[in-house]
Amino acid sequence: MPLLEPQAIASVILDQALDKPLDYLVPAELKGKLKCGMRVEVPVRNAFVFATVFEIKEKSAVKNLKAIQALLPENSSLTPDLFALARWISHYYSAPLHKVLKMMLPVSLRKNRAEKQQLLLRSSLSRDALLSYCEKIRQTQAKQAEVLDVLLKHPKGILLTALLEKAQVTRSPIQTLIKKEILTCSTVASSAVERSDHSYFPTRPKQLTHEQSEVLSRIQHTLRENHFQTRLLHGVTGSGKTEIYLQAIQSALEQGKGVIFLVPEIALTSQTIERLKGRFQEKIALLHHRIAPGARAAAWHKIRLGEIPIVIGARSAVFSPVPNLGLLIVDEEHDTSYKQSEEQPAYHARDVAVMRAKFCNALALLGSATPSLESYRNALSGKYALDILKTRPDSATLPLVHCVDMRREYAKARGFTLFSEPLLSAIEKRLACGEQTLLLLNRRGYRTAQLCKNCQKPLQCPHCDLSLTFHLGENLLACHLCDFRLSPLPRRCPYCQAEGDFIFRGAGTEMVERALHALFPTLRTLRIDADTTRHKGSHELLFKQFKAGKADLLIGTQMIAKGLDFPSVTLVGILNADASLQIPDFRAGETLFQLLTQVAGRAGRSSLPGEVIIQTGLPDHPLILLAKEQNYEGFYALESETRAALGFPPFTHLVKLLFSGKKEQQVKEQAAKVRSHLLSVLAPSFHLYPVHPCGHARIKAKYRFQFLIKGEKVQPLLPYLAALRAQKHPSAVRLFIDVDPLSTYF
Repeated sequence: MPLLEPQAIASVILDQALDKPLDYLVPAELKGKLKCGMRVEVPVRNAFVFATVFEIKEKSAVKNLKAIQALLPENSSLTPDLFALARWISHYYSAPLHKVLKMMLPVSLRKNRAEKQQLLLRSSLSRDALLSYCEKIRQTQAKQAEVLDVLLKHPKGILLTALLEKAQVTRSPIQTLIKKEILTCSTVASSAVERSDHSYFPTRPKQLTHEQSEVLSRIQHTLRENHFQTRLLHGVTGSGKTEIYLQAIQSALEQGKGVIFLVPEIALTSQTIERLKGRFQEKIALLHHRIAPGARAAAWHKIRLGEIPIVIGARSAVFSPVPNLGLLIVDEEHDTSYKQSEEQPAYHARDVAVMRAKFCNALALLGSATPSLESYRNALSGKYALDILKTRPDSATLPLVHCVDMRREYAKARGFTLFSEPLLSAIEKRLACGEQTLLLLNRRGYRTAQLCKNCQKPLQCPHCDLSLTFHLGENLLACHLCDFRLSPLPRRCPYCQAEGDFIFRGAGTEMVERALHALFPTLRTLRIDADTTRHKGSHELLFKQFKAGKADLLIGTQMIAKGLDFPSVTLVGILNADASLQIPDFRAGETLFQLLTQVAGRAGRSSLPGEVIIQTGLPDHPLILLAKEQNYEGFYALESETRAALGFPPFTHLVKLLFSGKKEQQVKEQAAKVRSHLLSVLAPSFHLYPVHPCGHARIKAKYRFQFLIKGEKVQPLLPYLAALRAQKHPSAVRLFIDVDPLSTYF
């Protein structure tokens, strides 16, 4: 009697919100082909849904299993290292695996959608003939000429949507040109056209200093060894970390290895892309949340096939399916933008990059002038290798830093003033000699609060626990948490019903810009904050305008503080420097030191000497004095001593449990109930803080309470978090688990 062939059973994770795998029979034609991470279509009730293969086994506790319906295209599946990474993220950050997989796969791949099609316009004439025809009709058919002017700048063609936007015309002149057979129109995938209007000048590797050469040599040795390692590149601002990155990438490419380059924000990608494209002939994929789904899916396919060996992007780019991945670079590794705090999994891209490198036997290269305390401690303990750059190349020197005591300035002005006399004098000096200035104020808007003269209460958002910010340009009040907008401005106080004037308090970047124009009528300014960079490509455009010398002074929030390189900037002014110290969070001092050091590093990055003016009410504060000296080692010694004494990270780990819902008492009671349960089951080595309202106690009409768990290690806590996640909670209360949170207040 012949032996029965064992059944092949696949456990799959549905794309839908189900936090456990389901078992299905593997059909005969898929036996031996199916692997973990592959995408399949399976029957669920009376429909077919998409899922990811979690495990292949021979037995199941479920009887009468249904069979897998179909295997989806291989390029939509996860590579083995990405699937292993997904399982680690799900376990460590205590997040449902289906949410992790959803985050990793582009939406068009998850839903098996065809890429969006668009209309592509091209010229049917030669460039000379098109130019001649354009001049011929310019006086009689101005709109058609404007269309052709745009088309002349895009010899490979342009999408209709882009053409309409750039030419500022309706479809009518375009249709006329098509009828005249001047233009041809075809349907293409939206990602098929290169939409960049910028040319990239080829550059050659720079001559490295002795210090840089030694660092690069150690990196290249690690790449040749083909084993996992994490290196921390700690270099002062302007020390040439980017050039080391570029030459390390070249070494990886020569060995046939792929590269992922992470930057903290989209604002920084344009300058980094310019350097990468100027150096390498290979294609570079750009991945971040503002890229259209179709373009993202198209890039995913090309990356997976090995057609694009370099990927650059914000935190989600760490999940790119790069084959033979050899180098992961995390620039400005200390930046809080790498931490996802809005939804689960609440992962940190830096730590995920290190784990990805471990699964791929690759090199994780972390870089910063102000490393996080966690990374620097790992380097000092030997867990990471440490490389240090102490000087700037090409005779550039660190800027001179001055602290201005604003208490004296307020006394001289007999009230509040935005600018100190030394700062105004320095701006005037730069304006006279044609050099540029950066001004940092980490608040946008015109005024940060509007108070009733009668009852002194600030106007608050009806949905959030936050004062409304006044925006003069749009003449409205706005909430910076939920984007609620109030216009026209109220004439009656909603609290005491008194009519009359309101008092404005606080200052934002919009007010700084207007005040500067009043003081210096000829001063050309640009402003970069969340209000001026809402549209796609606006960061890139504003930075390019400033670098091209189209403005004398750039005002901005923290997005101008890091990674940017403007050779003509010789003055940096920091307004309200100590504001972050007012936040009751143990990381407040670290945040302040990093921000001050990073923005000060934007000055004097070429042969021109730089100057930094820090306006503060606490000129003798130890952290401000250390930032003034760019003394990271001193800062680390001071801050780590405090953290060790209080038992805070990096000497311990924290987990934040955040509860939210529309009924305040219900949310508070559920948080207290969960805390009480954990107190009864956790080992005494874990410390549970009391339940308290979040810093923003209400957002989008939902009340928020939280408590912290502190322990020496996270691993013993993870099974309890998994069990907590599996428990049923009131449907009106949402639980958010944040392992290693960056903010313990908000």
